This record gives sequence, C-alpha cells and structure tokens, in this order.
Amino acid sequence: MRSGLSAAVIALTTVLGVPSPARAGDPPVVEMTAHYGFNGRSGSIIDESGNGHTLRVLSFQGGRVRAVAHGPGTALAFPGKCTDRVCPHVALQSGDSADLNPGTRDIAFGADVLLAPGQTSQGQNVLQKGYSTTSSQYKLQIDGAAGHPSCVLVDVRRTAIRVVRSSVTIADGRWHRVRCERTGTRLEIYVDDLPRGRTTLPAGLNVSNDLPLSIGAKGAYRDNDQFNGVLDNVWVRISR
Repeated sequence: MRSGLSAAVIALTTVLGVPSPARAGDPPVVEMTAHYGFNGRSGSIIDESGNGHTLRVLSFQGGRVRAVAHGPGTALAFPGKCTDRVCPHVALQSGDSADLNPGTRDIAFGADVLLAPGQTSQGQNVLQKGYSTTSSQYKLQIDGAAGHPSCVLVDVRRTAIRVVRSSVTIADGRWHRVRCERTGTRLEIYVDDLPRGRTTLPAGLNVSNDLPLSIGAKGAYRDNDQFNGVLDNVWVRISR
C-alpha cells in the first residue's frame, strides 16, 4: 500500500509540473548557468539565463564590438585581425562569481562562431574563466592558422593543461556551433553537434577560481588572444 501511494505521489507531481525528489542513481541536474544571445538594447549585455552574470565591455586602444544580423536576432562582431604593433582589443567580462565555477562537477560550454579563413591567428579565445598558470581554468579557443577549435581544462592544484582539439576547422566563413563537454573523466569537443575529439581527464579535476568569465579575449590589453570573428549564443551549463 505504501509503495503504491509513493508511486501515485510521484505521478501527480510530474503532472503538476512539480519536480519529484532526486533518487539514488538519477543523472545530475544540468542548469543553464549563463547565456548570452546579444539581442538586448545597445550597451546592455545581459545574462539571459536569469542568473545575473551581466557582461561589461572592456576596451583597449579603441577596441569595440558591433551588432550584426544573425537569424532573427543579432550577434557581436569583434575587431578584425591586426598586425600593427598596437591593435584595438576588446573583451566582455562578467563580475566574479562562484556560480561560474564547476569545481569537480560536469560542465559544458560553447558558442556559435563565425570566422573567416584570413582572420585566424596563433590563438583566439572565445570564452574562458581563469588562467592556466596562476589559477584553474576552463576555456574554448580557436587554434592556429588552420582555425581548429579546442577545449581546455586546468586543475586548481596542478597546472598541467588538459586540451582536446577538433579534427576539423571552423575558419571557413560559415557559422558553426562549437561545444566543450566535461563528463566525469571525459572531455569532448563537438562541432555542429558532431563529436570531433576526446581526451581523458584525471579523476576529481577541480576548476575553481575568483576570476570573471571573459568572452572574446582574456582581457583588454595588448597580448589578450583577441578573437577576430563574430559570436552568438555563448553559454555555460554546470551540473548540480
């Protein structure tokens, strides 16, 4: 009788849209921690996940972002490739927040990316939190002249860089959806929802730091690994 009542309660809560209690063996709940669709009013880059991780624009030498049409909304174009001694640079940064640290939990992050073949460089940062040499880190970047995206994780206790690189380029002047996904001891990269690389992580790898989430570059200074294309739908999801 008791087991029948429990089943009825679970069924009722499901119908009413109330989440039933977590049970042993259930998969972790994955929540949208931050999402930026860049469709807000001019000068406002709000976190559309509702978690309040609003972005500010940091500029160096006149660097700026500009809105461009993408689908039914807009995307953000970053400064183009520059080989001068001093170039315009720009980064979008959140405030510091522990909510953006996965710790040892599973995490996924990604963006829609448009990058022309002639706009590649040694390395361009799409999004990152933390630094590999001074703290822990997660990062999505575009590597080398060939423009292959890669995912990076660095543990808070060890500075060894764990990286997985896509087997295909995205620097072809077309939009691509790129995703990094850490599940347990597996780190994978997806391009247009297809798996394009995988590596194994140490158990318990921990990413925790007091630094902001940065989009489009490490920061607004000369050596900032500036992204030189267009971004849309930048997001981070962390398991509870």
